[in-house]
Amino acid sequence: MRGAVLVAIAAAIGNLLQGWDNATIAGAMLYIKREFHLEASPAIEGLVVAMSLIGATIITTFSGPVSDMVGRRPMLIASSLLYFIGGLVMFWSPNVYVLLLGRLVDGFGVGLAVTLVPVYISETAPPEIRGLLNTLPQFTGSGGMFLSYCMVFAMALAPAPNWRLMLGVLFMPSLLYLLVTIFYMPESPRWLVSKGRMKEARAVLEMLRGREDVNGEMALLVEGLGIGGDTAIEEYVVGPSEGDAGEQEQPRDMVTLYGPEQGLSWVAQPVAGGRGSMLGSALGLQETRQGSMFEQMVDPVVALLGSVHEQLPECGAGSMRGSTLFPNLGSMLAERSGEWDEENVPPPDDHLDDDDDDDTEECGLGSKDDDLHMPLLSRQSTDIEDRSEAPNRMSSIQRHSSITGGVETASTMGIGGGWQLAWKWTEKVGEDGVKRGGVKRMYLHEEGEAPGGRETSSSSYVHATALVNRSMLYTKDVLIGQSPTEPAFANPPEAAAAAAGPVWRELMEPSVCRALLCGVMIQILQQFSGINGVLYYTPQILDQAGVSVLLASLGLSAESTSILISGLTTLLMLPSIGVAMWLMDVSGRRSLLLRTLPVLIMTLVVLVIANVVPMSTTVHAALSTGSVIIYFCCFVMGFGPIPNILCAEIFPTRVRGVCIAICSLAFWLGDISVTYSLPIMLTSVGLAGVFAFYAVVCCVALVFVALKVPETKGLPLEVIIEFFNIGAKVASSSSQSPAGGGDDDDGNR
Repeated sequence: MRGAVLVAIAAAIGNLLQGWDNATIAGAMLYIKREFHLEASPAIEGLVVAMSLIGATIITTFSGPVSDMVGRRPMLIASSLLYFIGGLVMFWSPNVYVLLLGRLVDGFGVGLAVTLVPVYISETAPPEIRGLLNTLPQFTGSGGMFLSYCMVFAMALAPAPNWRLMLGVLFMPSLLYLLVTIFYMPESPRWLVSKGRMKEARAVLEMLRGREDVNGEMALLVEGLGIGGDTAIEEYVVGPSEGDAGEQEQPRDMVTLYGPEQGLSWVAQPVAGGRGSMLGSALGLQETRQGSMFEQMVDPVVALLGSVHEQLPECGAGSMRGSTLFPNLGSMLAERSGEWDEENVPPPDDHLDDDDDDDTEECGLGSKDDDLHMPLLSRQSTDIEDRSEAPNRMSSIQRHSSITGGVETASTMGIGGGWQLAWKWTEKVGEDGVKRGGVKRMYLHEEGEAPGGRETSSSSYVHATALVNRSMLYTKDVLIGQSPTEPAFANPPEAAAAAAGPVWRELMEPSVCRALLCGVMIQILQQFSGINGVLYYTPQILDQAGVSVLLASLGLSAESTSILISGLTTLLMLPSIGVAMWLMDVSGRRSLLLRTLPVLIMTLVVLVIANVVPMSTTVHAALSTGSVIIYFCCFVMGFGPIPNILCAEIFPTRVRGVCIAICSLAFWLGDISVTYSLPIMLTSVGLAGVFAFYAVVCCVALVFVALKVPETKGLPLEVIIEFFNIGAKVASSSSQSPAGGGDDDDGNR
């Protein structure tokens, strides 16, 4: 994973520059006010600080849709270039108006970095360490603030501090960031797949993962192009095939999971009722609205993902026995390495050979030279009447299914986070009496050992749950007896276009709306949770604790003392962020929020008490200082980084940029609202009233997290999105069951 880690570190430099900018303007304003005589113009003074926020808000409005069109990497290059230009303009700044222009350009760079760096890291990181890598922006941002405070403090010791140099130094690290984005950082593989640039996507994945076998993840990225759909939960007992089907009759409801090697097969038998697993039980409770009042109020996505993570202590986070569950099942596409791209799509009539020699290849995989002309899943002689003509050929890849009234075949590969990607071929007689076939995609997750009822001398059978939806690899059903169309894997833009509509219509998908509600709300609640107020109050707290007196005794000026106090405050955050990086993929995002939010509430209540109840100066300083330190540590472990991490994980690939832009817009608007309302609130309700308001917001945030924010640790992004599909379906109609129906509802899912 070295490649993914290095790329994430490189991307996080953008957040380091954001932190650097925030700290330098805080220190430089002490000297800007003097030169331009802004004491008499508080509006201009506030505008100099806020111009960066305004620029970030403006650019965020466009960043999402543009990044979906041109890619993540070009937008990060633009961010570094804007940082560079902004630094040079601020370094020049002959008057306050040019300074405002430089701050605006700098804000454009900040907005692009804050919006797109989490998206970029989420789309390049493996599921097992995605949380850790996505906490890097928080760490580098705080680190940039600390380094900047150190630089400004050193400059403040000079007889005539130069604020232009303080602000202009930004162009040097931004130049480094520009070189890194141009010459090192690759494009997001998920975005490349969405545009059909398969060769480039494969090369990037090989670099990020440090291996050549990335077929499973490539297939996963193509499947992730879909939005919405009728996702169903099905349950299976999975185990080794018990002999050759040509010699021994198999149950009629058996589905075969097969690999490219001849003679190696596993079988999956559907579980009647589909409620034996913890995931199935959770779904049943949500559909019937059973359980306690709290359980009935919990969002279905939260309940379903919670049931999945209850399995992790047994199976190990980030790994499923699925890694050994199908030990002999290699990638179906192992022979296709390096050959996927738009230019490789064969003519429509040439994708299958009519020659009977093709039928002798196991699982539909032909020779290396002809692989691109073969369908991903071969439907060799799938007509039921024809099965007797080729019993040996069909023995390891097909079984009759009583569910579909036809034949089902499937193939699997690991996709990380304890999940297996599988496909199955299904056949069904339509209302017009014509039998048609289609391919469905399955995400399999182990639930434990097989339930009773299966007689076996070994424990090799396991209970697995599958999320089943229409495959994006095959987007068209075919008549039985005809050849399937060329797999969309060769040209995924056609697969996306087959199910895609206008962007704004896709945003109205129930699953996307549900994810947007979660993302926007958590961003707004984060901004109103009190971090700006506590930062504003910190110098006063430390002054009461005697820190400023101690520093003044060392001969430091008031300006130097203020800068050093701010630097020490930032330094307190770094160890806590380091702990959060480790816990993000161990405890999880939701768990960290549920554990840190009560502490934030407690510290804010203590600050209210310290400002209301009469007490000695020493006790007041001790309570206030301790509360501020604890607040900072817990905030940067939970409510600081997690909203951006979650927002980068819960949206489909094709609209991820747009959705992230909407969430980021909520973030910046909330930031502006809090910044400008804080002085008004201090005047009207006082400091105790401000902290009481923030405590109430944190209580609301705690309830919202408990009810609406799911746990996403260790899960592939595509699997998370499928759970939002199911949650939207359950919420819209509690009487409709998405599980157990399989193909009975419709054959086109």
